[in-house]
Amino acid sequence: MTKRNLTIRLQRDWKAGLRAAGHKARSRTYQGEELAFETPAADFGRLTAQRRELVRMMQGKGALSMRGIAGLAGRDLKRVHEDVTDLIELGLLERTEEGVECPFARIHIDIEMASTA
Repeated sequence: MTKRNLTIRLQRDWKAGLRAAGHKARSRTYQGEELAFETPAADFGRLTAQRRELVRMMQGKGALSMRGIAGLAGRDLKRVHEDVTDLIELGLLERTEEGVECPFARIHIDIEMASTA
């Protein structure tokens, strides 16, 4: 099985993002997956430091229960459940029959900041 890779990036131009996705889809080999945000605020608003740490901690661990994730993180179950639910919605975690897992072996965050002047 191919190890899955994810790139998180800013993509202000959704048409360019759609074209790039179409190009990847035509490839005969796995090109990785992308999660694009229109603005830095959209990214950092949902990918808090604690949520990024949850994802990092879960990489390669297989499916875990919510209690297992909370125990591993040393955090309150209710808050972990909220964070995991949002991370599933974003596509960084996936729910399986066995629990919740991070399917990505590698996650790269690509954010460029430049002046507009």
